[in-house]
Amino acid sequence: MTRDELPRLFCSVSLLTNFEDVCDYMDWEVGVHGIRIEFINEKGSKRTATYLPEVAKEQGWDHIQTIDSLLRKGGYKAPITNEFRKTIKLTRYRSEKMTMSYTEYLAHRQHHHFQNGIGHPLPPYNHYS
Repeated sequence: MTRDELPRLFCSVSLLTNFEDVCDYMDWEVGVHGIRIEFINEKGSKRTATYLPEVAKEQGWDHIQTIDSLLRKGGYKAPITNEFRKTIKLTRYRSEKMTMSYTEYLAHRQHHHFQNGIGHPLPPYNHYS
């Protein structure tokens, strides 16, 4: 990343909340819930994988496509059958996503600098030095 790209930088953080173990791997809502799956792969090892709530919706996936993609993400290489899907342990959750631009970050940083009783402006942030 170059200094010229900083004004176009955005950073997002997702706070994950309301974790619920469910009995049915279909018991979650696309675009509302993130999901974490746990499964035993073809070699007998326990594996996990997760997608944030926005992933399935952004990809245009339904429940099965999302689960199958997560299985592949988690390293499952064997054919995926409906019987295998039923062995998955699924946890659904929600998230709150916060996004801030670099410009907003600088304004926030400057505001808190003055608020903390330091009366002079901050120098521009320079992570290169």
